Amino acid sequence: MTAKTYAPDRTALLIVDPYNDFMSEGGKLYNAIKETADASGMFANLRKLIPAVRAAGIQVFIVPHHRSDAHGHDYDGWQHVNMFQEQNKPLKAFEVGTWGGQFNAEFGPQEGDVIVKEHWAQSGFANTDLDLQLKQHGIQKLIFVGLIANSCIESTARFGMELGYHVTLVMDGTAAFSVEGMKAAATNAPMFAHAMLNTKELLEQLAV
Repeated sequence: MTAKTYAPDRTALLIVDPYNDFMSEGGKLYNAIKETADASGMFANLRKLIPAVRAAGIQVFIVPHHRSDAHGHDYDGWQHVNMFQEQNKPLKAFEVGTWGGQFNAEFGPQEGDVIVKEHWAQSGFANTDLDLQLKQHGIQKLIFVGLIANSCIESTARFGMELGYHVTLVMDGTAAFSVEGMKAAATNAPMFAHAMLNTKELLEQLAV
């Protein structure tokens, strides 16, 4: 009998930043990703992939971005605020206590999922408990979907590779703020990803 490529007890699906502000019409960043999400078919693909992963018994991890402080004090006193953090000061994406800062009902967590501590910038590993949670669950292989392809997905996946995890990117399960961002993500991916699959190919792997 051939061993499964993605054994359920050793594999995790990481859904990055499944907030309403990204994934729901009317969200603060929904229109910013809509062009590339429509082009990749991200929403339709996630509707196929996430239920199939759950049915296969693979553990789902939610990897959320820091939710903005309602009073705009997130970066007070910081010495090194990056470009996206600076841009988010007036926008306050994923604001605490708002609909946009809640998880999308369709793509966000369900009972039994692991919700990781929020990341402040791009890497879901930096200053969070993601590595600890993965190790405690015996995870060796990581499958990435969510947002944004050339920032949080790429940064977290790179960090995962450096920590010794097997990294799979679902290339049509993500989106970016621009077509150029998607191209950059695809160009950089072979540097750190062990597998680059589309939804159809991953579903076939899960069915083996």
